[in-house]
Amino acid sequence: MKKVTAIIAALCLWNALPGQAQSPLYTEKAGVLALTEQGASHFAKLPLKCMQQPFPYKTGIVFSDSSLITAPKDYHPAFYGCFDWHSSVHGHWMLVRLLKMFPNLPEAATIRQKLKENLSEDNIQQELKLFRNRDNKGFERIYGWSWLMQLQRELATWNDPLGVELSKNVAPLAGFFSKSYVEFLGKLAYPIRVGEHTNLAFGLTLAWDYAVTTKDVRLENAIRKAATQFYLEDKACPVAYEPGGYDFLSPCLEEADLMWRVLDAAQYQKWLKTFLPQIYVPGKTFLSVGQVKDRTDGKLVHLDGLNLSRAWCLYNIARHAGSNEAAIRGLAKRHLDASLGQVASGDYAGEHWLASFAVYALTAEAQK
Repeated sequence: MKKVTAIIAALCLWNALPGQAQSPLYTEKAGVLALTEQGASHFAKLPLKCMQQPFPYKTGIVFSDSSLITAPKDYHPAFYGCFDWHSSVHGHWMLVRLLKMFPNLPEAATIRQKLKENLSEDNIQQELKLFRNRDNKGFERIYGWSWLMQLQRELATWNDPLGVELSKNVAPLAGFFSKSYVEFLGKLAYPIRVGEHTNLAFGLTLAWDYAVTTKDVRLENAIRKAATQFYLEDKACPVAYEPGGYDFLSPCLEEADLMWRVLDAAQYQKWLKTFLPQIYVPGKTFLSVGQVKDRTDGKLVHLDGLNLSRAWCLYNIARHAGSNEAAIRGLAKRHLDASLGQVASGDYAGEHWLASFAVYALTAEAQK
């Protein structure tokens, strides 16, 4: 019964307000989306509900000795909620972004309190201790590392005393990942083209934005070198083979979303016409939205995330493609609308993480 009630509530919020033609979660003007305060409040409730919920929890660490046979909160005192480490991290990122955009959210006081409790200096130092463990140096590479950098990017640009405090606390962990990234990219012989956590292009996208914002030139240069080495000669990406049944990222679109960052406008458009020529065919719908047949299945619900991540990639590509922008935006919106109303599905399998993807999709343009 609780699940049915939650789904009905989500659908009610998703439906347009009386007299409106679009969802109250966001507005749209000239094809550009803007998250509303009502939408921000709706999404904020999901990570708030789980960011200090210790179980259920899916750990991924290597137990090098018996000292780690303990509650996950003991070795992840900052990011122990929301089912797994990376979901907790991007839940924190989302709350910071929402608070920056809407300082007077009804949930603002609770957000500030929980961020301060979780992102303390002592907690981050304990998190760092695990990553310095030789057996866990690859833990959460690439996805979790990259989201932590996004969290630090958000904190570093937050003009608020709490933002200054938390940015100082999180900086050592972000700096450790930056150095680890540079070392890893120097050893990586091949790109990682998958639709889940280890997708290299998506990780490099988040890391690039962090590097540019924080003026981390060493990391920025390493990412540009890797992107050029792995992707510059790519042609005719087989997007028709997507998606895989567990995907929440599009290997083709994530690559295209990365490359506009590292190439100049003319280079990018030339590259894109070779890499994804379908983008430029008027009226051609070359991607169908992902279908989710069971939102209680933690892997199958990934496809809701795929629709949201495809949306943000397509919106970004539309701004840089040079032509056919309206059609690309239309395809992006179809993907967004297919899963936006499912973020609060009533099942923890999707609710512990999908709000972050929704907010990233709805606010990506505002950050560029």
